Amino acid sequence: MKTIGLISDTHSSLHPRVSNFLAQCDEIWHAGDIGNMETARSIAALKPLKAVYGNIDGQDIRGFYPLYQLFMCENVKVLMIHIGGYPGRYAKEARQLIMEHKPGLFISGHSHILKVINDPKMNLLHLNPGAAGHSGPHLVITAMKFMIDDQNIRDLEILEIERDGRKY
Repeated sequence: MKTIGLISDTHSSLHPRVSNFLAQCDEIWHAGDIGNMETARSIAALKPLKAVYGNIDGQDIRGFYPLYQLFMCENVKVLMIHIGGYPGRYAKEARQLIMEHKPGLFISGHSHILKVINDPKMNLLHLNPGAAGHSGPHLVITAMKFMIDDQNIRDLEILEIERDGRKY
């Protein structure tokens, strides 16, 4: 059994309340648009970090993190990519990866909109944690944490922080 912290779109900043929220997790997964290596290192200092690069990430991030990650957590196959869309509207590359690898959990970022959607057609759960940073169109900073216990994804918690315009 593992507790996973899930974030995306930090854009070079991480609110201290997000760090506190993630502190009790076993791992942190970042669905892209990290922003810079300093942010990646500060997240990785909290807990082991799995991440993908996003469209705003430079060569430093792209040289260290892949476009997508495919891995097992407990007995759940996980696919994570930054620009992935969502059920019924998957991005072309994400759809191809889903069809090929058949994950039970599909994670994407990019939209800055938190989403939790079951996709019975693809037999997966889609998670998008929204945006944990201060930059972008979102009005609320968001993060998720959940447990993976064998094949069960459960106990989803959502953190919401009203944006106040400050950088962290």
